[in-house]
Amino acid sequence: AGSLMTTKISQPQSTLAKSLTSTSTNAPYFKALESTEIPPYVTNCPSNGLCSRLPPDCMTCNTNYSCIYGKTATFDCKVKPHVHCVDENNQEQENFTINMTCQFCWQLATSDYVCTNSTNCMTVSCPRQRYNATCTVREHIHCLGNRVFPKMLYCNWTGGYKWSTALALSITLGGFGADRFYLGQWREGLGKLFSFGGLGIWTLIDVLLIGVGYVGPADGSLYI
Repeated sequence: AGSLMTTKISQPQSTLAKSLTSTSTNAPYFKALESTEIPPYVTNCPSNGLCSRLPPDCMTCNTNYSCIYGKTATFDCKVKPHVHCVDENNQEQENFTINMTCQFCWQLATSDYVCTNSTNCMTVSCPRQRYNATCTVREHIHCLGNRVFPKMLYCNWTGGYKWSTALALSITLGGFGADRFYLGQWREGLGKLFSFGGLGIWTLIDVLLIGVGYVGPADGSLYI
């Protein structure tokens, strides 16, 4: 009876030992699989190029809290995993420094980032309307903080209407409402057509209003 008890107890222990052994041997295997996965940012990182010229998405930099706004400062950086770069002596390195202007991303010049556009706001209005845009910093620009940020921008989209065409129609065929029809203002166009341009008075007024840009497309867009 005693030997039977020993056999029954030792059997679960051996099974447990096998399970522990199999788990411990499989763990490095799964880690190896995870480590071989290539992150998406690697496709934008030039291989074996200068570390200091890598795009911002390819590196991680420490914030230089002693930098002065608007001045050039040095930042300590490190390449992200799976990114390979070299120094000026063509030696592979991971830690390096870069020089960039001390300013946050949302303080960059408008040419350094790209923002979403809105076609639902009126560009020709008083006061001029704004819309909430989402802006993304260009790949080669370095800055502090979030590279994607919100910003209030003036409505600046265009529907393809040309100011020169509208003015030419207003001068030549304005008495028949051609300028208003071209701009998508059908009611005003019909009014000018059946009143012969308001006996010429409306025609002259429209030439002045279109000439200074006060009258624009009906959809609220800007002239080309």
